Amino acid sequence: MTAGRVTPVSDVHQPVFDHLERLSDDRGLFEHARLTVPRREHGYCVDDVARGLVVVCHEPAPGLAARRLAHCYLAFVLDALDPAGACHNRMAVDGRWRDRAAVGDWWGRALWGLGVAAASAQTPGMRARALGGFRIAAQCRSPHIRSMAFAALGAAELLRNRPDEMAARQLLTDTVAVIGTGEDGDSRWPWPEERLSYANASIAEALIVAGEALPDEAALRRGLSLLGFLLRTETRDGHLSVTPVGGRGHDDAGPGFDQQPIEVSALADACGSAFRITRQSSWRTGVRLAWDWFLGDNDSATPMFDPRTGGGYDGLERNGRNLNQGAESTLAMLATAQQVRRVSELE
Repeated sequence: MTAGRVTPVSDVHQPVFDHLERLSDDRGLFEHARLTVPRREHGYCVDDVARGLVVVCHEPAPGLAARRLAHCYLAFVLDALDPAGACHNRMAVDGRWRDRAAVGDWWGRALWGLGVAAASAQTPGMRARALGGFRIAAQCRSPHIRSMAFAALGAAELLRNRPDEMAARQLLTDTVAVIGTGEDGDSRWPWPEERLSYANASIAEALIVAGEALPDEAALRRGLSLLGFLLRTETRDGHLSVTPVGGRGHDDAGPGFDQQPIEVSALADACGSAFRITRQSSWRTGVRLAWDWFLGDNDSATPMFDPRTGGGYDGLERNGRNLNQGAESTLAMLATAQQVRRVSELE
């Protein structure tokens, strides 16, 4: 790929699920890989399985592999819930949960996956089971801004399909309150945290989709403003230069490494939602910049996935890439490809 080139929609790679299948067994999705080989000894986590549930349920015409994975991932996420709505995260390869149920990021991702599955899973039975799980998990609230943002993404998608779903509506209302209005913020640093960290655009997207669904014009404006700030901050020389593992503060100069695919995917999703709602071309450009990052228009001029297998590389480094192809990076790439396809269908 030539640096600075924006990929035409016709060039967009369609998702390939071969590597995702390789990372999965009948129980769930292995978190890590050494190169392309799953590290079974590290077990599974709801964070990744819920991401996987979102991706396979977003396939408009899922093949046999995607349908099988959807059944597997849904069962895993439902098993992680306790009756009060908290959620386990880590499971050993023998099928035993290794932690206590809580409301960290994985709880929010569980609600995201369950909300998408309740709206889009391929069978009525799966949708009903996912809705039941969503209602259980939605009994809880988390003090963590990202947990609530992730949960809101599932709630908003569910609410678009079930406008009378009060559990989803209340969760969106509470998420807007947790993120805040920004009325007393610093115009030089409008972000609701002192530093950018990871999956930052999910916070902006939560406000955007909540603003649409509730409706709440102030939340929508705030979300779009935050997304614009983030896109400006994470663009350098015409390509994405996203926040690295160590985070980014007001005075930090880029580029920074190790850049994570999850940050790119979150930007693609947020820009996709913004484009769907506003039809402003700048957001469509943001989605395409995200896909171009995976193709190699990035700070190291390095492609970040294997188009033959659909495996995503774990991080962009100063002189290349981390060659391991774990679940998070693979799903980030697949989700970004899906987002470009959806945007192209709206044009």
